[in-house]
Amino acid sequence: MNKEFSLSRPTFKRTLRRISIISVLLTMTLIWLLICVASVLTLKQYAQKNLDLTAATMAHSLEAALVFSDNAAAAETLATLGRQGQFSAAEVRDKNGRTIASWRYDARAADDKLIGLISHWLFPLPVSQPVWHNGRAIGEVRLVARDSLIGHFIWLSLAVLTGCILLASGIALLLTRYLHNGVVDALQNITEVVHDVRTNRNFSRRVPDERIAEFHLFAQDFNSLLDEMEEWQLRLQAKNAQLLRTALHDPLTGLANRAAFRSCINALMKDNSARSSSALLFLDGDNFKYINDTWGHAAGDRVLIEVAKRLAEFGGSRYQTYRLGGDEFAMVLYDVHSEYEVQRICAAL
Repeated sequence: MNKEFSLSRPTFKRTLRRISIISVLLTMTLIWLLICVASVLTLKQYAQKNLDLTAATMAHSLEAALVFSDNAAAAETLATLGRQGQFSAAEVRDKNGRTIASWRYDARAADDKLIGLISHWLFPLPVSQPVWHNGRAIGEVRLVARDSLIGHFIWLSLAVLTGCILLASGIALLLTRYLHNGVVDALQNITEVVHDVRTNRNFSRRVPDERIAEFHLFAQDFNSLLDEMEEWQLRLQAKNAQLLRTALHDPLTGLANRAAFRSCINALMKDNSARSSSALLFLDGDNFKYINDTWGHAAGDRVLIEVAKRLAEFGGSRYQTYRLGGDEFAMVLYDVHSEYEVQRICAAL
């Protein structure tokens, strides 16, 4: 259950990539907003000054028309500049406040309403500029901004800025992924070794050296721990092998003991093929008690050792010899198929 639950969790690489994407997107979005706001504010100041300059230029151009009350000339001047996209509406008034000429952009010919909204935001109030003649104000020019050039410039600036931000985001993600590969690979190496050690008890595995200082120190400490565990495992295996040999071998003669004999017989009885082609010999020494009583137990032990040695040499790797206790021995014969073969082996023995 815990394994299935862990498989549903995101990997460290995926989590790190998700964090990188979120952080890069948030950072680049914030930068994009700040640059856009700063650019628009700067552009607004520039456009305001440009409109003021346009109004001043128009006031100078309309001076003669106001002096001579030439309404047609004033209207022609407004129309000429208006068709250049300098403003959306213009009005000329005399010193009494009476409108003598006006011009307004044809809304039906508008091809971009958003530019009009941007211009309206950039210039919320009309710009007024008095017309002077000989130091006296003889009229006034009022302009309502609509700068198509500025609108297109805003669009172009936003498009270029967005493209640069997207390009920078892509480069940043590629760089972070490249830089994170070292961390991910280091962790992956460590987790693979830990998993192999835990699952397969393979204490010979080692974590490779890493470039990152913290991972390198961890790898050294973990490898030292694996060295100790491997040494402990080897000692334990050697002790278990020694205990197993002690449990299944006679300490005096070195032959397999009664417990090993029982295990062999049980395995033999379960194997029908081996059972039908095997034979069992029981051997008992003559006058062994007389040897012990006459020359002592040390001499009897030497006799048992010599008998065991000769039986082992005779059996070799083909026949297994056991000491059942005292002067009693047993030998399991394999690959015998007749009583004659058994008698021949006994005669040779």
